[in-house]
Amino acid sequence: MGNSRTLKAGALSIVLAVLGQPLWAVCAVDKVTVSGPWGRAHFTVDVADDPQERASGLMFVAQMPMLTGMLFVYERPQSVSFWMKNTLIPLDILFVSPTGEVLAIHDNAVPGDLTPIAGGDGVQMVLEINGGLARRLGIGVGDVLQHPSFGPEAISPCVENSDS
Repeated sequence: MGNSRTLKAGALSIVLAVLGQPLWAVCAVDKVTVSGPWGRAHFTVDVADDPQERASGLMFVAQMPMLTGMLFVYERPQSVSFWMKNTLIPLDILFVSPTGEVLAIHDNAVPGDLTPIAGGDGVQMVLEINGGLARRLGIGVGDVLQHPSFGPEAISPCVENSDS
């Protein structure tokens, strides 16, 4: 711990929903798609899926490119709580069910704040993105995330394109 984490950078774009465009178009381990009535956004993410990665999260990251973030993956649904110790940038924290539904959002978590940010019960994934971005995009409770970590019971599961 103590070293800066670097986030993978890639081509970043926001793609609003287009009728007929399949939701699985960008299913990849380093991508998360968030969909809602406002449209669709694609994020490039680092995945934190073990206790050590989840504990360090985005600590010591001085800046994060737009439309990137970190996806925290837990083995089972549970009650989770986050804090901003050693976090240098404001974050929006999306708490997500095992099916991909956004259960709660904490907007603009304050860097360095040690106050626990509770996500509630039944959380299996947490997406951290730049502070204020959820509101700017229109992301809300009830919207849906898509990522290979969600199983076949997901609202928007990753499937292979059989049309190619």
